[in-house]
Amino acid sequence: MKTLERLVAEKLLKIKTIKLQPANPFTWASGWKSPIYCDNRKTLSYPAVRSFIKLELARVISEKYENADAIAGVATGAIAQGALVADLLGLPFVYIRATPKDHGLENLIEGELKPGSKVVIIEDLVSTGGSSLKAVQAVRNFGCDVVGMVAIFTHGFPIAAQQLKEAKVTLTTLSNYDAVIDEAVRTNYIDESEIATLQEWRKDPANWNPEA
Repeated sequence: MKTLERLVAEKLLKIKTIKLQPANPFTWASGWKSPIYCDNRKTLSYPAVRSFIKLELARVISEKYENADAIAGVATGAIAQGALVADLLGLPFVYIRATPKDHGLENLIEGELKPGSKVVIIEDLVSTGGSSLKAVQAVRNFGCDVVGMVAIFTHGFPIAAQQLKEAKVTLTTLSNYDAVIDEAVRTNYIDESEIATLQEWRKDPANWNPEA
């Protein structure tokens, strides 16, 4: 029986939410060269995949964080999915901006969050962990407890794992980079000869040189 990680990876690859191009790398907004590109917002356009992810995120939260008082989505990628999950669980929903609004109340957290609440943060993607940690800090600064973080996908960078550990945040993901590679090989999306390149990139993505 296929694991959840492999099943989610299969779905993400099928609808091209995740693309792998070891021989023709993408350039991220940060300037990094990367053999993978992930845009989980695309899952919202596919009802069957959208519902599957919603149900699995909700299941994880119900099993691991049954005492959760609220769901917080990280802008912008996790706002819609977070709201869907909160609706399914019957919990309040807020979303966390990357930067405070520059007018009005200058909110960083949009919606109504009661101080002292136990909050589960939903991310669509965890890469270096920077935006995730900012979201955690925003919730904690508001006087709430982050009981856990749940995401659709992670690249599995060591720096993210280390930073989340230091911040005492437990991350659970539906799928991950290794599962995507395994599934991509199984379906002949990539050739086994490309695995080494994909693994090398993850060791030091900021300095990876595809032409080296």
